[in-house]
Amino acid sequence: MKTEDETRREFLKFGVAGLGSAIVLSSCGSPSSSNTASANAPVVAGRDDNKEQEKKDPQEMEVTAVEDLMREHGILRRALLVYSETALRLRKNAADVSPNALQKTATLFRTFGEEYHEHKLEEAYIFPRINEKGKGDALQYTAILLAQHVRGREITDYIISVTNRPKLGANASAFAATLEGFVRMYEHHAAIEDTILFPAWKGLLTSAEYDELNDKFEDIEHEQFGKDGFDDAVEQIGAIEAELGMNDLSRFTAPPISTK
Repeated sequence: MKTEDETRREFLKFGVAGLGSAIVLSSCGSPSSSNTASANAPVVAGRDDNKEQEKKDPQEMEVTAVEDLMREHGILRRALLVYSETALRLRKNAADVSPNALQKTATLFRTFGEEYHEHKLEEAYIFPRINEKGKGDALQYTAILLAQHVRGREITDYIISVTNRPKLGANASAFAATLEGFVRMYEHHAAIEDTILFPAWKGLLTSAEYDELNDKFEDIEHEQFGKDGFDDAVEQIGAIEAELGMNDLSRFTAPPISTK
């Protein structure tokens, strides 16, 4: 009869050997079993199986057609802020206002806003589809929006003409009023397009049509500017803001509420 110590030694000997065999058999399991186990494995904190996708440069992410239109409005709104600031300065002391930054702003609005954004995108693709298949608010706005495009180009011509002069002192008050009128018109104009026209236009397209226009809009941008027109416009308006001392966003924080 085996002693208690002998029994314990045999158990340890054969138990460990059996465990080793089980590990070997497990590691030699079928590829499908191994893959299934890996696929179903819990996510470990700090592990990133999609790290290659997450490393993708945000600049390379696809920008859809409506996103493109709305971010282009962002450039034009920043130009409007330059117009508003210039109008204020004209009313305070017209002699201190340099026409250089204002002319560069109007030129940017002409090339990026009127010739590209309005003429080659909105007037070629947005307005015609709304007029053909749209209804309700979107349909009633297209004629007004187009008329405002025409008026805006007239004002841009005027701004470029006036800023060819070395000084803006003559008729400064009337010129300031023209800038303010343009800003007021385009603020309403862009807001209606962003909230009513663009969503309505997208709703009239099939998924395939919208995907095709995403690529089409990008092709038009490169044909127009020979590069990424949006990034270039961001740089241009940023340089204009810096020239005017408008590049410090904290300056425009509203003051505390006064109850006095």
